[in-house]
Amino acid sequence: MTPPAYDSVLLVSFGGPEGPDDVEPFLANVTSGREIPPDRLSAVARQYHHFGGASPLNEQCRRLRDALAGRLATAGLDLPVYWGNRNWDPYLTGAVAEMAAAGHRRALAVVTSAYSSYSGCRQYLDDIAAARASVGDTAPDIDKVRAYYDHPGFVGPFVDAVAEACMSLPARLRSQARLVFTAHSIPESMAAGCDYERQLGETARLVATGAGFDAWTLAWQSRSGPPSVRWLEPDVNDCLREFSRRGATAVVLAPIGFTTDHMEVMWDLDVVAAGTAADLGLALARAVAPGTGPDDRFVAMLQELIEERLDPSRVPRALGRLGAGPDLCPAGCCPLRS
Repeated sequence: MTPPAYDSVLLVSFGGPEGPDDVEPFLANVTSGREIPPDRLSAVARQYHHFGGASPLNEQCRRLRDALAGRLATAGLDLPVYWGNRNWDPYLTGAVAEMAAAGHRRALAVVTSAYSSYSGCRQYLDDIAAARASVGDTAPDIDKVRAYYDHPGFVGPFVDAVAEACMSLPARLRSQARLVFTAHSIPESMAAGCDYERQLGETARLVATGAGFDAWTLAWQSRSGPPSVRWLEPDVNDCLREFSRRGATAVVLAPIGFTTDHMEVMWDLDVVAAGTAADLGLALARAVAPGTGPDDRFVAMLQELIEERLDPSRVPRALGRLGAGPDLCPAGCCPLRS
């Protein structure tokens, strides 16, 4: 059976405050129903206020939306690109309502997450379903493009970014620099129900090989939640301390778990990890995530993922050993476990 034609694209992201007055309401949205202690919320608020109270994520999404819309138009594809967030304006429900009002009936969602996990996949699917339910019968059907952690348009820019970061180190330290990849930590019980770790390991291997590193380490950042819950380890700061203990002098950090240099990357790596490295006397360089600019190869990848769904006969591209993931997530994929 020929699949229905798609008539629009929906960029879906996490959202972030755009100024100091937005910080506390934004964090209230993010943590709604989770009983987060007030002191923890205050600590996170200080992170945003450290950077003027604005997350870079919304502006990065604007650039990504405009770049993708431009590429699709140049390719002759009449697919307007809408944008909706999980936690801040423009909200996903508003975007879906706008699409419905414009008469769109079937859309493809592109999310700012490359991997399969609850927060990076299943929760976005649930958000989309909730937004459609809120809009009602006129809401368009919305499918999500496949995970793209091993696509050349994601791996290639990270390869170059790692190489550039290494070259920014003092010449005498480059050959001995340790390569550390980072991703958002999740509870071990949640990781057991998805391919998050395996996919990250494959991306790390591909990027390290492409950048000329024989060895690499996958570390974790941005942990939250009670100490009684086991999360993926080691933390990136503990990793830096261990490297220093073993005599390392330089480290390259690559946040492969993220598509853009948003607040968690800026705070956890550029402030906290950078401070740890300075205390240890380690030279530190960080690679830039490909959606930040965005890198044109990253935007071209999103266009390609859309074109795959428009033409089911097209062979999907993927690097490495795991192969291209399915177009449609299996029922019950990436469950919430904690």
